[in-house]
Amino acid sequence: MPSMQWKSFSLLATCIALAACNSDSDSSSDNADSGQPLVLNIAHINDHHSNLEPLELTLQLDGQPTTVEVGGFPRITRLFNEAEAEHANLLKLHAGDAVTGSLYYTFYEGRADAELMNTVCFDAFALGNHEFDDGDAQLKAFLDYLADGSCNTPALAANVKPAVGTPLAPSAVDDYIKAHVVTEVDGVQVGIVGIDIAGKTQNSSRPLPTTVFEDEVTAAQRNIDELQEQGVEHIVLLTHQGYQNDVDMAARLSGVDVIIGGDSHTLVGDFRNLGLQGPGETPLAYPTVVTNRDGEMVCIGQAWEYTKVFGLMTVNFNAEGAVESCGGQASLVIGDEFQRDGAPLNETETAALLQVLAEQPEVAVAQPDPDAQSILDRYQAQLDSARQEQIGSAEVPFCLVRVPGTTRSGGVPGCEMADQLAQGSDAAQLVAEAFLEASKRADFSLQNAGGVRTPMAAGVITFDTAATMLPFTNVLVELDITGAETVAALEDAVWSHVENGGGDGSHPYAAALRWDLDMSQPRGSRFSNVEVKGADGLWAPINPTQTYVMVTNDFLGEGRDGYLTLGEVTADGRSINTGLLYTQSLVDYLKARPSVGTIPRDEYSHQRVITVSGTELIY
Repeated sequence: MPSMQWKSFSLLATCIALAACNSDSDSSSDNADSGQPLVLNIAHINDHHSNLEPLELTLQLDGQPTTVEVGGFPRITRLFNEAEAEHANLLKLHAGDAVTGSLYYTFYEGRADAELMNTVCFDAFALGNHEFDDGDAQLKAFLDYLADGSCNTPALAANVKPAVGTPLAPSAVDDYIKAHVVTEVDGVQVGIVGIDIAGKTQNSSRPLPTTVFEDEVTAAQRNIDELQEQGVEHIVLLTHQGYQNDVDMAARLSGVDVIIGGDSHTLVGDFRNLGLQGPGETPLAYPTVVTNRDGEMVCIGQAWEYTKVFGLMTVNFNAEGAVESCGGQASLVIGDEFQRDGAPLNETETAALLQVLAEQPEVAVAQPDPDAQSILDRYQAQLDSARQEQIGSAEVPFCLVRVPGTTRSGGVPGCEMADQLAQGSDAAQLVAEAFLEASKRADFSLQNAGGVRTPMAAGVITFDTAATMLPFTNVLVELDITGAETVAALEDAVWSHVENGGGDGSHPYAAALRWDLDMSQPRGSRFSNVEVKGADGLWAPINPTQTYVMVTNDFLGEGRDGYLTLGEVTADGRSINTGLLYTQSLVDYLKARPSVGTIPRDEYSHQRVITVSGTELIY
């Protein structure tokens, strides 16, 4: 990182010179604010979820659909470096969920994420729920990777207390997780308090039972009070609990000035010109300005997801330490190569578009930082090689069938009769089983046939096999859904391809959920004998009024591919994004067993099936 002589603070330097990085200092006078106004700049991201490479998106650029690279950690590093060069008094913050969600975590378990994060040198990193997905020991390993270098980025979570003697607290509760840090900015002490979402982490991730998760508001206020007792009046909460929880928390706290958050993947800012928001949708203001319990101004920011947005907030404090105003910009991070109608823009067209984009603050055109790109290239090359790693074996072929009775796997030995069987797609059934195992909460899983792209032949299974079967960047979501809504969603899926002209990829498959299907009947009467497998292993009729937890891919959870009812459930706020890449769920499932064999016939989602023409398929 370039040397910034103007920069009047550094977390490491503060630790060495003042021994005041946490709130354990005995002298409040040493930490007293100087009674001077302060302009504080905050650059931040959240929820990058091991998405280190850029993604391709089609946006509205200068009024035309244009495909461009979005995000990528090397571009984020470039923007942090530029912000550091251009803005004094800068804090660099990451609001959690650094890991899980791409193949980079599947293979490197946080090492690649940590090395890329250390090209930024964050002043603080808030633990997210997904940091606990593989337990306390794996989180310790990730934090060790993050500590490998000169950045010394502190991991914050004031409401998380690991038991002493466990991996995250070998000798003391704060060995790895700090409640807060204090850093000096232009001669003024600024406290940063971390908060992790408690219930979601305990219910959907895998922390040790001995790791205590306190109420978020209680822990936040206690730490604010401790900092103020030491004379620290400028308080930033670095949270991973969701945008609306940040807004609600602000109103319940005294002394908070700024909240930089994550978890909900909320698009904060006005991106209507880019086609990321509907014309009738009212964008959330960046920063969002609310008031705390004392009636004082609080500035809230979040930077969407997957390195796609870079947040830069400016907060103006008066001499008493209260916020007078705040502003800034959340910008979509894009590259400078563009395609329209499948063809790249020529040099003249590119220059003209870049000139237009230069006048749009909601867009940040950035070149990758060369050092960060070099690190990513190294991991990417290793990943390409690792795709050939054996992750399991199949005793039998898993045939690919979209709609039972209509299609079959081509050229896969053992799948010659797959189109005649009521069970339909073995491959989709296997994926549904993997989804269910990946979720701690789910009662049953759901997968669309089109999300599974290839059959799986008997024999050796490599990572490339799994990645080819499930090639998309879908993640798993958990929906709180009633029995009646579940059946309605199944009816939606079949209606979509039988009557509504949708592709047959919408056809449903499930684990711990089974049915009889008569596609010759009208919508609403096609599914019967729908049953759920209980924790006791017994099947029972689905209860229309009972609320279940369904795990599915986010594509379906958004109501796409004809799954209208699931979209309504999500819109109603009854959805949790697990952040777990659906490919990773299959890889983990295969790695967990020496081989996979025939799935018992009574476990298949499709039991009795009658085709559209009225033909009953072979059971």
